[in-house]
Amino acid sequence: MTLLDEFKKFIARGNVLDLAVGVIIGAAFGKIVTSLTESIIMPIIGWVFGDIDFSNYFILLGDIPATYKGGLTDYAALKTAGVAMIGYGTFITQIINFLIVAAVLFMLLRSVNRVIDSMEREKKAAAATAADEAVATDPQLDTLKEILAELKRREV
Repeated sequence: MTLLDEFKKFIARGNVLDLAVGVIIGAAFGKIVTSLTESIIMPIIGWVFGDIDFSNYFILLGDIPATYKGGLTDYAALKTAGVAMIGYGTFITQIINFLIVAAVLFMLLRSVNRVIDSMEREKKAAAATAADEAVATDPQLDTLKEILAELKRREV
């Protein structure tokens, strides 16, 4: 088997295709969560804590160039000007993004696992019921029960 044949076999597996679809959907979902966090959640958090824009939390590490004309609290403008900074507000926003994605995935997987467990319990119950019905209607078993009952009567 050539390397190309092995690769085709690998790609043809369902798991690889499922993984690819999952990555693509995950990337799109990540954009939705980022938008939700930046447009709705972070402004609410900023409002509660008294700051309108959470992403403007930063620590200056370097000097501001003399040619800089923007505000000293504008993280994006300072970053564009090449000022060395630690943007911990943006980092906090990303942590909140992660927590939202993790919570949603947890709830989704929890729901899926409950459905799968429920289906497995139903299958086991159906199999047990079918086994009981098969045992109860088996004519050979009925015959054996009659023989056993007759043997017990003769021993008494």
